[in-house]
Amino acid sequence: MSVYGTGRGLLTCCISAILLIGFSGCTDTKRRVATGYDDLKSGTIHISVDESFKPVIDSQIKVFTSLYPEANIIAHYKAEAECLKDLMNDSIRMVIVTRGLSDEEGNMLKDTLGFVPSWNRMANDAIAVIVNPKQKDSLFSMGEIRSMMNGTSGYKLKPVLDGLSATSTVRYMIDSVLRGNPLSPDIMAATSSGEVIDFVSRNENAIGFVGVSWVGNPDDKDQLEFVNRVTVSLLEASNDKDKYIKPYQANIATKRYPMVRGLYYILKENYNGLGRGFANFLTHEKGQLIFHRAYLFPTKMNFSVREAALKE
Repeated sequence: MSVYGTGRGLLTCCISAILLIGFSGCTDTKRRVATGYDDLKSGTIHISVDESFKPVIDSQIKVFTSLYPEANIIAHYKAEAECLKDLMNDSIRMVIVTRGLSDEEGNMLKDTLGFVPSWNRMANDAIAVIVNPKQKDSLFSMGEIRSMMNGTSGYKLKPVLDGLSATSTVRYMIDSVLRGNPLSPDIMAATSSGEVIDFVSRNENAIGFVGVSWVGNPDDKDQLEFVNRVTVSLLEASNDKDKYIKPYQANIATKRYPMVRGLYYILKENYNGLGRGFANFLTHEKGQLIFHRAYLFPTKMNFSVREAALKE
């Protein structure tokens, strides 16, 4: 466990700047992803995945490869910024992160690769706020979350985020919560989402921030073990300041929950290879149902949101 310091320039760099640096260091030789020894249902590929989504992407890969036994998808879980850098890595076929490509990034990749990688939004995710079960405070407004992030909070809670570098959660806090302002140097950084949960479970005054797929699925025995060790907090509803809600799917779908983000694939493949096959799976029925079971909200299937009495 370590602490964010003011010298960590990477924390305040935007992801686009990282991509620009990576692109500028490449040669002028245009490279194309040539047809390899894979097709839509077989072969071996490597992908880079934002660590925030490890539980649900592990599930997606498990089901996909059970359906297509000749397919081998090797996932490398890392910080979002590192995943985006891997767009320039010849061995990485796909990245899964919380945003797509800008026009400028697409044009730069086209100049380098000879084509623009395809990308699509697969689901909506939420950042869950967790506290120790002994902690009495478990309802927070976004103003209170913001003050914890910038170091002006009166709470004695110690915030901990899910990485030592520019993770998607760090980027969300800087861009969407702090609106471009820097994080407090006192915020703690774990090496993974699992470590955030573990740290909060062992420290009564800690408050953690993780993707909902780590704590949202009560049918997953690993997540159930996590949930039993921490309390998922309620946040002030974005459309009703008098109500506090949890990151349930309906609240993610309607964006009543205030910290919602997208989940995207970016596919670096210009033929019908295994990357395309996996992308198709993620955006069609079976993959969308897996996102649904993981308590994310799928964006490619029409799930209805109905009114119901629910104690939150």
